Amino acid sequence: MERVTQLPCALWRGLAELHAALDAAVAQMGTAELHAVTMTGEMVDLFPSRAQGVRTLVALMGDRFGADRLRIFDSDGGFGSPAEALAAPLRVASANWLAAAAVVAALEPDALVIDVGSTTTDLIAVRGGRIRARGRDDAARLASGELVYAGVVRTPVMAMAEAVPFGGTKVPLIAEWFAAAGDVYRLTGQLPEGADQHPTADGGDKSVAASARRLARMIGRDAESVVPERWRELAEWLAHAQARRLHAAAERLLADEPLPPDAPVVAAGVGRFMAVELARDLGRRVIEFGALLPVAPDQRNRVTDCAPAAAVAWLAAREFNRSVRQSPPGSLGGDDMQVVEH
Repeated sequence: MERVTQLPCALWRGLAELHAALDAAVAQMGTAELHAVTMTGEMVDLFPSRAQGVRTLVALMGDRFGADRLRIFDSDGGFGSPAEALAAPLRVASANWLAAAAVVAALEPDALVIDVGSTTTDLIAVRGGRIRARGRDDAARLASGELVYAGVVRTPVMAMAEAVPFGGTKVPLIAEWFAAAGDVYRLTGQLPEGADQHPTADGGDKSVAASARRLARMIGRDAESVVPERWRELAEWLAHAQARRLHAAAERLLADEPLPPDAPVVAAGVGRFMAVELARDLGRRVIEFGALLPVAPDQRNRVTDCAPAAAVAWLAAREFNRSVRQSPPGSLGGDDMQVVEH
């Protein structure tokens, strides 16, 4: 696997955002003999339905790169043509989680996959080389607890808790998008460099002081009302609250799909530090997703950040008779990989 790029794409603002992101990706990496695609963008409220979102995105990618050079990853774990995706759009909607799980199932037969991204967390059990998912689409995965809408960048703080301890009392959080998880993890010092790619809630800067100002608004205060240490403590409490939510989801999954005690947690996503902490609490060792694939050392972190897209590239290379196992480190059949996250 040669290169990975991750580009912001505020798709809810219009298709021009996707065209701009694709322009940037092609400028960095060029085009390829084959383009393998997975998506979650059909969920944005730009589209009247998920099916229409899939059809729009598939048609756009086909026009852009050529339908004969495009394959779409589906919920059966394989690849279809654009025509097949257009005919059955819900089979390819939000199938990105399955790609990462399929790679793990091929390379690490017993594992708990935890992919903590900017907005959501995916938890998938792999046992005996098989994906043991209870749900296949977003609705079923939400109901099963395998999809948790909790991430480390874009999650609104008002969704992280109903009330917080502050000044010796329990204070309800204001139901306004004044601050996001990126502010919380910036204050705790855990947010990785470059993980926060979108504008902040107030359009302001991404300094610790600005994050404290935004967080203070969540409880009706100004940052100057207390010493800065109080805002860091509040951020740590919110981070622990989110960690408890993910821990409960993992415990539920493991109760339904028990894994051997030595089965590792495969950690992925820009928020994988939470997966590492969760693995420690569960008493399990950790493997970073990027360590599973033949990848240049300087790209390993990016592969782990973008696990579903990297997984789709690897699976496509394997399915379309590209030499994955014989490839030298840092290559994927000679193709570059393009990654666009919305």
